[in-house]
Amino acid sequence: MDIKELRSGIDTVDQQILDLFIKRMELTEQVAEYKKENALPIVNRQREREILSDMSGKAGQYGDYAYQLFSRLIDLSKARQCEVNSGDSKISALVDAALLPAEKLFPRSGMVACQGVEGSNSQQACEKLMSRANIMYFKTFESVFSAVDSGLCEYGVLPIENNINGSVRAVYELLQRYSCSIVRQTRMNIRHELLALPGAKLSDIKEIYSHEQAIGQCGAFLSSLGTDVKIIPCANTALAAKIVAESGDVTKASISSPACVELYGLNVLRDDIQDSENNYTKFICIAKKPAIYAGSSHTSLIISCPNKPGALSDILSMLSARGINMVKLESCPVTGRNFEFIFYLELDANVREAGVVSMLEELERTCESFTFLGCYAEV
Repeated sequence: MDIKELRSGIDTVDQQILDLFIKRMELTEQVAEYKKENALPIVNRQREREILSDMSGKAGQYGDYAYQLFSRLIDLSKARQCEVNSGDSKISALVDAALLPAEKLFPRSGMVACQGVEGSNSQQACEKLMSRANIMYFKTFESVFSAVDSGLCEYGVLPIENNINGSVRAVYELLQRYSCSIVRQTRMNIRHELLALPGAKLSDIKEIYSHEQAIGQCGAFLSSLGTDVKIIPCANTALAAKIVAESGDVTKASISSPACVELYGLNVLRDDIQDSENNYTKFICIAKKPAIYAGSSHTSLIISCPNKPGALSDILSMLSARGINMVKLESCPVTGRNFEFIFYLELDANVREAGVVSMLEELERTCESFTFLGCYAEV
């Protein structure tokens, strides 16, 4: 038998498999209707284990492959059952209320809270997100959340992740504590310069001020200075420049953005001192209530699942069954509880697409805790 005949045989079997798959999904829909009418849960672990054990046992030498095949079929069946029963949940109501008409554009103006002072990267990100923003500065990330939560500011802009130095964990923790939603995101190429008073030389510098994220992004340069230079973390890179400018001390320097040179009357001792030219930070824009604009393609969640084998795998299977790409998964310990974690998820998913809301409903039902952070666009 030649390759053409073998492939023809496979094509015939594939058609039979497809016909049976369609029949199985039609039966799955009937099961979903029955479960809905009789208030039965979609997930039945005992039934799943019975199917997997039976099919893998019957498959002989292909038992492991059969196990994987029917695991996938079960995931697809549960996904379809969720779609059939979609629409009667807290998350579906929240999404429906947050969806905005296509003609509604993201605002170009508003009162926006930023952490730091003039010249900060957050300020520049804010102006990128909202060109006519009226910016109010705060000392801490929590003050930004508090300003939005209280209604003092309509929006808040915060850094959330750097591709070199990782997540801004404090912002993730505040997303858990405050009832604010992500409504927009942008990323900026971050350049760091070593700034000092006019007349200062690199050999004069004994203290360098900057935010801990910027310090982490400039590790190679700082190591080259030796151990005699003291590195002092502060709240913001622009605040670091302001501290140096107001000190009048030529032994002090800051790691700050190029915008701070003219703003604070400083000189550049070394430019582009970040470890990589490919240095990007993501900034989010938060609001008190969720608002989903047309074109939103990122969805962020906070979830927790039972501390048992396979719990997180079950969640990932929900995404896989719907072809949803997960771009971020990060665990964070639950304060005051031993070895328990919550997970932050960022998905390439638009809630207007088929299957996404039903997936969120399934997560809401099956996770111990579930928080929808928003569906938003990146600009």
